[in-house]
Amino acid sequence: MTLNTDPAVLVLEDGSRYPGRAYGARGTTLGEVVFATGMSGYQETLTDPSYAGQIVLQTAPHIGNTGMNDEDPESRRIWVAGYIVRDPSRVVSNWRANASLDDILVRDGIVGISGVDTRSITRHIRSAGSMRGGVFSGEAAALDADEQLRIVREAPQMAGQNLSAEVSVAVAEVTPAVGEKIGNLAVLDLGVKQATLDNLAARGFEVHVLPQSSTFADIMAIDPVAVFYSNGPGDPAASDGQVAVLREVLDAKLPYFGICFGNQLFGRALGLGTYKLTFGHRGINQPVLDKATGRVEITAHNHGFAVEAPLEGSFDSPNGYGQVEVSHIGLNDQVVEGLKALDIPAFSVQYHPEAAAGPHDANYLFDRFRDLVVATLNGAK
Repeated sequence: MTLNTDPAVLVLEDGSRYPGRAYGARGTTLGEVVFATGMSGYQETLTDPSYAGQIVLQTAPHIGNTGMNDEDPESRRIWVAGYIVRDPSRVVSNWRANASLDDILVRDGIVGISGVDTRSITRHIRSAGSMRGGVFSGEAAALDADEQLRIVREAPQMAGQNLSAEVSVAVAEVTPAVGEKIGNLAVLDLGVKQATLDNLAARGFEVHVLPQSSTFADIMAIDPVAVFYSNGPGDPAASDGQVAVLREVLDAKLPYFGICFGNQLFGRALGLGTYKLTFGHRGINQPVLDKATGRVEITAHNHGFAVEAPLEGSFDSPNGYGQVEVSHIGLNDQVVEGLKALDIPAFSVQYHPEAAAGPHDANYLFDRFRDLVVATLNGAK
């Protein structure tokens, strides 16, 4: 593989410009520029639906050395709007690989850029915040700088966007339970990852993945023992429909578990607010405190929004669901990382306990959910 020398440029909405080399498909792509700090797992990152609408910068300098395979994708395609790397690998060195990263980026039409100072860009985003950007390559690289900036500034802001319909399944899909079946689990697909479904099925749930537009009646039609809201992209404040459905779930006292976007929507269902973080949490090395155990977990994150709630003690749900407490706290910036309802069987976390690329510190949360559902079922008998 020869190193590509075709020109490309990354343009940020504040006018910052970073010239580099074309990587992946050629053309123009627009989105919110964010950085992911994982040192491994780029295939899982690229295929995470939560990255829809975002141009992802990898802070790890060397990307692509293990190629791409058919076993590790988290969904049916690459979802990132664009890709920024410093040094793409010239060779693929892994026995499981059946394609290079560059080939798959071209196949899926993902416009990227390489040969840029990713450390400098990351430091700029950490200071100024995530912002809209564009990658221009091929003929678009020769556009006038002012024209490129105009195109970037006309792109939609991430705040206010509802992207669930772009990433959700169109029709229901079922993953059979492994071992003794507990019951049917309704998973609202807001951008769910395959590893999540595998973990839920491994706990004895027959996993029914439902479209994001599903109503409460659609959920009840599968006779669920519990409901799960997945991760996903977009602004939780623009997802009133899913919040209304979740309130019906909570009113019915069905056990509920939400992760990432599902945590934000749970917060809004309880009556709490959400807000946009300056640059978000994205990577597989985020420290989180589990207040119940005092244990610090290293966790996988991918979110740009968070829930507003008091970190200490319990408080009344503004929407009438009884007492609630913040169960997990991010140790880097004191962001709410988990919520637990004390009077109804429902909890959520802001991070990814499936963590296909690791770490696995939080995998116990799937067991906690199973135990909650079993206890609720036994209590109902």
